[in-house]
Amino acid sequence: MLNAKEIKKGISLKEKIAYGLGDVGNNFLFDLGQIYLLKYYTDSLNIPAAAAATLFLVTKILDGVTDVAVGTWVDNRKKYGKLGKFRSFMYYAVPPLALCTAISFYHPDFELTGKIIWAYCSYAAFGLAYTLFNIPYGSMIPAMTKDPVERASMASFREGGAKIGLGVTQIAFIPLVLLSSDWFGEKYSFFAAAAVFAVAGCTMQMICTFNIKERYVAPPKLEGEKINMLKSYKTIFNNSPLLILSLVNLFTFSAFNVKLAVQTYFCQYVLHHLSFVSYAGSFQVICLILGIVCVKPLVRRLGKKHTYTTGAAIWAVAEFLAILFVNNLVSYILFAGIAFFGAAFTNTLNWALISDAVEYGEWKTGMRSEGVIYSFFTFFRKLSQAVAGFVPGIVLAWVGYQANAVQSQTAVDGIRGLMFIYPGVMAAATFLVMTLCYKLTDTRYNSIVAELSERKQMNH
Repeated sequence: MLNAKEIKKGISLKEKIAYGLGDVGNNFLFDLGQIYLLKYYTDSLNIPAAAAATLFLVTKILDGVTDVAVGTWVDNRKKYGKLGKFRSFMYYAVPPLALCTAISFYHPDFELTGKIIWAYCSYAAFGLAYTLFNIPYGSMIPAMTKDPVERASMASFREGGAKIGLGVTQIAFIPLVLLSSDWFGEKYSFFAAAAVFAVAGCTMQMICTFNIKERYVAPPKLEGEKINMLKSYKTIFNNSPLLILSLVNLFTFSAFNVKLAVQTYFCQYVLHHLSFVSYAGSFQVICLILGIVCVKPLVRRLGKKHTYTTGAAIWAVAEFLAILFVNNLVSYILFAGIAFFGAAFTNTLNWALISDAVEYGEWKTGMRSEGVIYSFFTFFRKLSQAVAGFVPGIVLAWVGYQANAVQSQTAVDGIRGLMFIYPGVMAAATFLVMTLCYKLTDTRYNSIVAELSERKQMNH
């Protein structure tokens, strides 16, 4: 059982909302890139789909490396800022992140080679700025509470914030681009719309930074204290829950982002109305939020692992049925809604489960490394984002996609396959891996935390 005093230290509703607002802001910025940047590159900058795919692959892998570097930096500083171990990073990351978000959608007056170089540099800069905020932000949950139910609640607020950010981005961005086109011209319409989202998103991040608290944080390293980086990284490979979660996160996050990235193509070229993105996004967010609301009561009843696998199963079944039955907006909304409802379980619990892996790693190795563990986890998320940008671009090039033109049947079939087959297979793989391999149940987690508390009492 958990220490009684720790259980009583619940997180206030105000603080939970503030933490959730952080991911509203994150997703105002992040989702612009994941959902619209591929289409912006192919249809506005006229970058070939294969070149755009390679760009996503390279920049996201580089981004994953910087995640690990920033996580190591966070864990091994010898002096914390006034805002603490994590929040000081978040504070200083916000201004450059706002700038880099808008610049990613700027249309330079370059030839094709210059445009590709610009795209590489601007998106890589965005990735670095986002990492400087997101690694400390994601590391906060284990520093805020040790109660597993509270962690699930915090994860729900985070995921709720993420889906609100996603929903607003899906619903509002394209209309804002069209409106900006009337005001600033088509060339700068994406840039103007992105600038609005950048300011709004970074405002949310600042509200989060100033209204959350660090309660369980390891003291800073002492001056002259040797930092054994090799030992820190070795602890990762003794953390089996972390390794399994990283693998299934690669499956689920790539599936979710492929679906979002391809949805604009699917609505425009299969359903023949780009405006359907906003309608579909509205219903999807409702289903995501319903799923998020269900997570906490299901965790109380089933535990985190079984709630997670239930969501993966719902998601997989919905995608496989959609392959057979989706042929118009209504059927698409229905099956996408069911899929997103299931995806909400896995996406929400990723954050609670990775927090559990922090305690598992400390129990297993004697080292508490929130930043290293979270950055390793996000490295796999960045790999999934690389996949989510690379796979659609390569498939679109392979099936003969032509920007702003009537598509061949081969291209339509390729878009449908990306929309349903890839997410369905990844969700099914997630269900199997978590069911067969993940052993850190809530009961085992509670016993680990109790043992850690006993160790600390003995040391004092």
